[in-house]
Amino acid sequence: MQYLKTYLKNITDRGNVKLAESISKTANDVGNKHIKNFSFTSHEIGLLFGNVQSGKTGQMFGIMCKAADLGFPVFILLTTDNVVLQQQTLDRVKSDLDGFCICGENDARLFTDNSLIEPAIIVLKKNVRILKLWANILNSTGFMKGNPLFVIDDEADAASLNTLINSDRQSSINKYLDIIKNGASSSLYLQVTGTPQAIFLQTIASGWHPYFTYYFQPGDAYLGGDFFFPVSKVPDCISFLGTMKKPTRNVVIRHMAVTAQILASGGKVSNCLFHPSVRVAAHKRYADEISKELSWCRENLNGDFKAELEVQYNSFNPTKTEKLSYDTIYSVAAGLLSESHIKILVMNGKSDIDSSDYSEGCNFIVGGNTLGRGVTFPGLQTIYYTRTSKKPQADTMWQHSRMFGYDRDPGMMMIFIEENLYKLFADINATNNSIIAQIERGIDDIKLYYPNGLNPTRKNVLDNDHVEIIPGGTNYYPFYPDNDSIEELSKLLEPFSDTKPYYQVSLRFIKETLAHIIPSPDFKLQAFQSILDTILAEQPTAQGILIARRGRNVAQGTGALLSPNDWQLGTSFTDKVVLTMYQVTGTKGWNGKQIWVPNIKLPDGITYYNVIEKEN
Repeated sequence: MQYLKTYLKNITDRGNVKLAESISKTANDVGNKHIKNFSFTSHEIGLLFGNVQSGKTGQMFGIMCKAADLGFPVFILLTTDNVVLQQQTLDRVKSDLDGFCICGENDARLFTDNSLIEPAIIVLKKNVRILKLWANILNSTGFMKGNPLFVIDDEADAASLNTLINSDRQSSINKYLDIIKNGASSSLYLQVTGTPQAIFLQTIASGWHPYFTYYFQPGDAYLGGDFFFPVSKVPDCISFLGTMKKPTRNVVIRHMAVTAQILASGGKVSNCLFHPSVRVAAHKRYADEISKELSWCRENLNGDFKAELEVQYNSFNPTKTEKLSYDTIYSVAAGLLSESHIKILVMNGKSDIDSSDYSEGCNFIVGGNTLGRGVTFPGLQTIYYTRTSKKPQADTMWQHSRMFGYDRDPGMMMIFIEENLYKLFADINATNNSIIAQIERGIDDIKLYYPNGLNPTRKNVLDNDHVEIIPGGTNYYPFYPDNDSIEELSKLLEPFSDTKPYYQVSLRFIKETLAHIIPSPDFKLQAFQSILDTILAEQPTAQGILIARRGRNVAQGTGALLSPNDWQLGTSFTDKVVLTMYQVTGTKGWNGKQIWVPNIKLPDGITYYNVIEKEN
């Protein structure tokens, strides 16, 4: 059986031709580059990276089918520790994939009796009890002693990594995942996520840093980071809360206008999301505020509500349906209010809300952490986001960005948000674009950088001995450097006179200059070169500042290299890489040689993260 061909035909037969083309490209790219050459004797790990809510599940299924075509007989598909999500994933596997023995968490007998006659797919939650159970099942059957295992870990950065790395211990989920993959004769472990920050900051020695990374582009109808948080200007779909006297009322009336357009045009559902805080008390307070504002709308149906609804009506321009008349919008909205066909749903640890509760009609959803990974909201057009944190984490914030997806109408989207939070999201999007650019340019050593105060991920999965922070705006130089050829470096820098304060040069020239430096251990040359590669991946013509000085009688090993004037000059360039090259006289150390000593300063206000591979 040709598993990939069958799966693609199923998708095409449902009318999703473009999706089938996208999955075919991903499956064949990953298959031909990374699976076809698998040795079937090793344990390898890779990363499938796609935007949040951009259709990773279909891409995963395509890769699994390709792997089955190439000889993998057993697949474990891991979901987050959520009963509903695991069941939904299992149901989707059964409906989408033909020719496999598909097992749930309680199907040990089915797996054993199948005896790998059909390739098996086992869908499991990342739950300690479940993983321990299946580690024992896989071991007891003996099938895996002579067979390769393919693990697909959805949301791989969420629970799979070792949260006890800095205590020299191994967290339980991480331990059992190790046992499962290492219990097979060989394995290919595919991490899947839209937020790979924690994964890229793992060491290779840990066994959780990907050997390869594949990024798949979202489809044409996808609304993602560049739509909501573009570089150039704040888009029309963003409303800053600081400019509003009654923000909750604005949100409620906006949602009523959009809902009327959607439902009257034949749509099934229109959802509005309130994401204020992790605190349950805040959820109740906002739910009460929404109820209060809906009551105000009913009480002022023919007065202020009608006028404010028209303001919202004039501010949107649907692209997926023809814009209806205001009279129609008002009539439908008034009908929803009068008949109380509006639901207010609170989603948190104390409430039991199923996806069917917000699958149709007009809904206001309020919650905290439960609005994160794996939860999708159909017809989500309006979002109120005020969640803050003293130590915000990029991956957590991005996973709570439920506005991303395919079924949104760009002409009716509206995000109500604090201006400082919008800036944080824009910064995260910029780094995401940098990650994508690095992957697409084939850079293996992916580097992350964020504005000061924004952490890439939670600290408990980062090895303190191997992840170093390099702050921008600081001057770095080696105490005991050398040059591979003083003559060649002098010739390279010959056009740059001491008489001119500085020169604007390509970062590629700065890279070439640094390539002639033999650093001492205190100077992170490889990290600096990787950071330059990171900037160049996104901006191929990026510029920096070069300052060249000769005949400097500087003593080796002192606390500062630069003269006060040169230090001040370099400091004046806050948004560029500044490389200052001093040719020392060699009379005060430096092995008596007139070597060139580099001093590099990265752009201010940014923290760069570097993973050091070294023995403990």
